[in-house]
Amino acid sequence: MALKKKPVTGMKDILPAEMQLRDYVTGLIKDTYKSFGFSPIETPCVEHIENLCSKQGGDNEKLIFKIMKRGEKLNLETAETEADLTDSGLRYDLTVPLSRFYSNNANDLPTPFKALQIGSVWRADRPQRGRFRQFVQCDIDILGEASCLAEIELILATTTLLGKLNFKGFKVRINERRILKAMAQFCGFPEEQFDLVFIILDKMDKIGWDGVKAELVEAGFAQESVDKYVAMFNEMESAQDSLAYLEEKLSGVLEADVIDNLRMIKASVEATKASEFDLVFDPTLVRGMSYYTGTIFEIEMAEFGSSVAGGGRYDKMIGKFTGKDTPACGFSIGFERIVTILMEQGFEIPGASNKKAFLIEKNMPAEKLCEVLKEAKAEREAGNQVLVSLMNKNKKFQKEQLTKEGYTEFKEFFNR
Repeated sequence: MALKKKPVTGMKDILPAEMQLRDYVTGLIKDTYKSFGFSPIETPCVEHIENLCSKQGGDNEKLIFKIMKRGEKLNLETAETEADLTDSGLRYDLTVPLSRFYSNNANDLPTPFKALQIGSVWRADRPQRGRFRQFVQCDIDILGEASCLAEIELILATTTLLGKLNFKGFKVRINERRILKAMAQFCGFPEEQFDLVFIILDKMDKIGWDGVKAELVEAGFAQESVDKYVAMFNEMESAQDSLAYLEEKLSGVLEADVIDNLRMIKASVEATKASEFDLVFDPTLVRGMSYYTGTIFEIEMAEFGSSVAGGGRYDKMIGKFTGKDTPACGFSIGFERIVTILMEQGFEIPGASNKKAFLIEKNMPAEKLCEVLKEAKAEREAGNQVLVSLMNKNKKFQKEQLTKEGYTEFKEFFNR
């Protein structure tokens, strides 16, 4: 049987042209985030299965690529449950590994700690445009900072990066999980079923408010609570200042600092942003991860039709490792989606070095070959990229292929 040459479903081979763009974007990400004081770290791609299945990752926990035990630890004959077969899995995001990393190394790290992490993650998801089963995530996180300075820095750093990639006119949506909970409480929903309310609310863009009302009623919630809940969103939409509306409406239910923090974030970002975008409060923004405890945010781009970055505050996660809660907030860029958009737009890497191809005739004598190699060395020292290759019989096709790889100059060397 012949070996299979196509990659596994949901994975992909990356050709040189895309790899050059990915390397450029990765380099720009690192340089930009380092300028904001973030320090690169790395965590293993394999995590303890207990950490991955800790009910922190929402639906992603259903998509884990689990790894079977090895050697003496694996006993198929006595295994009764899945737990008897597996002890680890491929990480589905970078936040859970970061929390474990910080818990294990906090004594050797500054406070607050600003982490930058770029790496592959794996989810057994349904592949689609810009979504794969193996993909790169790029996260920045601030650990140990309880104030909204963390959110401000994360939003400014991420939007500055997108501006450097020539993106503009995008939208940063922001909300607060405590607002979502206060609204649900105010309308009389049972606290133990808040998550179900939010899951249904999160479908609003697809099913509309009529669909949201119908699903809430179908889920068994009281009609009075459902009507009151949807009415609040409608009143907010028509209010001149939705934050002022919530501040008055939820007085005594919502913590006093929540609205002030959102105002501070919005004013600070608007006053100091380095790229062109809109920061808007969106009370329907939910974010799927159950570990979020406060501010949440997403970036939408018309070019993609959905979010290309997202994050929020998760002050309770590190405490699950250490027994002591630690303020934490992070922002993750959809690296694959950004690269997909840039590829579709025909993005050209700025300031790329000249790419020259030296094509030499076969059977060239050693003395003349050394002359060619010395000339190539001088070109490289001058900052150019030089490929030295033997001429193919079909020289025209060879040049066409090299042109696709970005080579713009060709020089031919013959024996005579």
